[in-house]
Amino acid sequence: MFALVDCNNFYVSCERVFDPSLNGKPVVVLSNNDGCFIARSNEAKAIGLPMGGPAFKFRETLKKNQVKVFSANFPLYGDMSSRVMETLADLSPEIEIYSIDEAFLDMTGFRRFGLNEYGAMIRKTVRKHTGIPVCIGMGPTKTLAKAANRLAKIEPRYNGVCLLADEKEIEAALALLKVEDIWGIGRQWASLLQARNIKSALDFSRASSTWIRQHLHITGARIQEELNGHSCLPLEQVRPPKQSICTSRSFGRSVIEFEELQQAVATFVGKCAAKLRKEGSVASTLTVFICTSPFKEPSRKYWGTRTVALRQATQDTIGIIRTADQVFTAIFKAGYEYKKAGVIVGGIASATASASPLSLFPDEKAELTSDRQRKLMQVMDKINRQYGNDTIHTGAENSEAWKPQQTRRSPHYTTAWGEIIEAYGG
Repeated sequence: MFALVDCNNFYVSCERVFDPSLNGKPVVVLSNNDGCFIARSNEAKAIGLPMGGPAFKFRETLKKNQVKVFSANFPLYGDMSSRVMETLADLSPEIEIYSIDEAFLDMTGFRRFGLNEYGAMIRKTVRKHTGIPVCIGMGPTKTLAKAANRLAKIEPRYNGVCLLADEKEIEAALALLKVEDIWGIGRQWASLLQARNIKSALDFSRASSTWIRQHLHITGARIQEELNGHSCLPLEQVRPPKQSICTSRSFGRSVIEFEELQQAVATFVGKCAAKLRKEGSVASTLTVFICTSPFKEPSRKYWGTRTVALRQATQDTIGIIRTADQVFTAIFKAGYEYKKAGVIVGGIASATASASPLSLFPDEKAELTSDRQRKLMQVMDKINRQYGNDTIHTGAENSEAWKPQQTRRSPHYTTAWGEIIEAYGG
């Protein structure tokens, strides 16, 4: 038996923990550069604010309904997520952290406590320890637990905990779940299934397994098996390694100058390289992209991108910046107003597993240089851990200049001593 614990409107809930006056009021959180809605309270959803909607298009609605608007505060949300996950880890012997606000728990052996009762206890404990409200779905497979969680969120009769234990309960739940809302079914597959008159999860579970495997391949077959109560997706207690790391930014203003955009690309490379070292990984490919606003007229639009192989798998900021600079120079076109740039490092592997093979003719000078670069990166990372991110960086970078616009950010209540809440006696 699996349980999926999902935090309710997580980013909004984090803001409400430190400002209870927001409870019951419409609240939204914006993406980087205060662009689009990435989280909405139930009250904000009720007045028609769509997920991903550009904030500037809804200025009148925001003002008319006195919606509280916040810039994304990812350090705070990440810390609150850690607190939620640590609490859940104390309540289940096995946990898979699925995303910043979701986790699967192994409920094997908890039937003797009563699963509904234990689920209610988990909700109460998480709320007490962190202030974050959660809903819980339980089922014999991870896909059914996902479906149960969806019902727990939208059906008040479940009181935040939905258990799908027997065949009748499962069938009733699947009949309510639209095929496009099944975990793992994307938009393209949903259109294909609807064209075949497969409109609900129950229809999908009863469809021809041969047809499903033929058109949705092994992934679709596993989803169907999961919906029919046969577990195909085990709990992943060890997170699989990332296949790629991307750092990109939409700019708050147009960028025209070569040197300015070059600096942005170098800064994003520095972020990617730091993440690689933190993960103990190296990358073997690099992609750089720059683009104008998609809303420009066709003659003023430009999307430049190129992917290259690095000379050797690396996590060295300086080496990757040199390659990125060459790629950027090749794709940059003067005369355009650039609104976004980004860097993707791929071909990621473990740094230890990717050690260079022994050579009959070793290049001692190259090995010495590589060793020096590695030690330099270690010193940089140590200084930044001790004194704060971006305390020291390469001369090509400028993190301050390329920070996202966040004019409505709440304080870093739990991650910065200078912004901690102050309490005074009456």
